[in-house]
Amino acid sequence: MSSESVGGILGAIVAAIVLAVAVVFGPIGQYGKPPKPAKAEPAAAPAAPATPAPRGPVIREVPNQ
Repeated sequence: MSSESVGGILGAIVAAIVLAVAVVFGPIGQYGKPPKPAKAEPAAAPAAPATPAPRGPVIREVPNQ
């Protein structure tokens, strides 16, 4: 075998390894994809409070003496 054919074979092997690594770590491989977000169940609408909280000072009647 001549050195050119040995170089061609080694070049093909290196090219195959580089292509395999590019597929694994690239966007089409398993490791290149972002993790899928967890599917959250749609929650029911939050219940509105029945009465709003009182604001400001509470004024009470004080009996006169």
